[in-house]
Amino acid sequence: MQIGGVPYRTIWPAADGSAILVIDQTKLPFAFETCRLTTLDEAAHAIRSMIVRGAPLIGATAAWGVALAMRVDASDAALAHAITELGATRPTAVNLHWALERVETLLRPLAAPQRSQAAWNAAIAICDEDAATCRAIGEHGLPLLREAFKRKNGGPLNILTHCNAGWLACVDYGTALAPIYLAHDAGIDVHVFVDETRPRNQGASLTAYELGAHGVPHTIIADNAGGHLMQHGQVDLCIVGSDRTTARGDVANKIGTYLKALAAFDNKVPFYVALPFSTIDWSLGDGVAGIPIEERSAREVTHMSGLSDNGDMTTVRIAAPGSTAANPGFDVTPARLVTALITERGVTPATQAGLAALYPQRTRQSA
Repeated sequence: MQIGGVPYRTIWPAADGSAILVIDQTKLPFAFETCRLTTLDEAAHAIRSMIVRGAPLIGATAAWGVALAMRVDASDAALAHAITELGATRPTAVNLHWALERVETLLRPLAAPQRSQAAWNAAIAICDEDAATCRAIGEHGLPLLREAFKRKNGGPLNILTHCNAGWLACVDYGTALAPIYLAHDAGIDVHVFVDETRPRNQGASLTAYELGAHGVPHTIIADNAGGHLMQHGQVDLCIVGSDRTTARGDVANKIGTYLKALAAFDNKVPFYVALPFSTIDWSLGDGVAGIPIEERSAREVTHMSGLSDNGDMTTVRIAAPGSTAANPGFDVTPARLVTALITERGVTPATQAGLAALYPQRTRQSA
């Protein structure tokens, strides 16, 4: 995607191969800055501190973290340490473990001198594949938007999304936003309602930022406004991303997604989830019972950061002094509330049979 007319991915190797560069998402939307990652520890910190975030991008960053580690020490012990350290950074997004398993499986049989270049090549491949996968998600989701727009017989197609599942969450294009970008580029009149997505405000800061950079009309709304808009016919469909989807179609996404799905179901608004194959956890059926939910710092709830009127970044407390706060980072939307899953292989019902039909080889391997 482009920022100021310049094409960017969210993560890429430095021209001289000395480091990995990422967009520092903790500085957006007020400053566009890049961050250099040169070590395993720096890659792990980038994931843990949400300098990079979004399930596909977390996986790509983890792959680069292993590659950086192998440059220093390519022994079996160093490989195991890198996998363990990176695997402990974020518990919910399954892409992290998918990428680590893929790289470890590749490197483990190799002699130590071969591992550094192999890891580097693997990280490049994972990034290139993610960009192609997200583009394909957009292409498969575009007909859904085109048909919904035709049914409107005029006026913008109003789409609600929650959190950030655009190119900032991936290597390029995005998942939930990919069909929206393609629809906009195809001349379809789209408008996006962007949930602010408390407590870290990824919608208000990141989704709004990238939609604005691409020229897509959008409106930021309070998290609890979505149901009201649906009741009054102002939302034509919802598209969200996923951090982990079970084999039967349950979806873990940013906290608050479940409530949007309930409101959509009650108001007969289609609720789509866009995801790549790397987000599917074939080992799980019941997402509510089985998906680990990250509990983040209470300070994210009790405090808020932003740009003051004089242009300075500041953090203020918004909660009553002495009050405690809980901060689960994700919730699980049962498959029964999902209209369909949009993947790089096509659109399918959120069912075990539907996913198995798209990924028969992977399903057999998990049996």
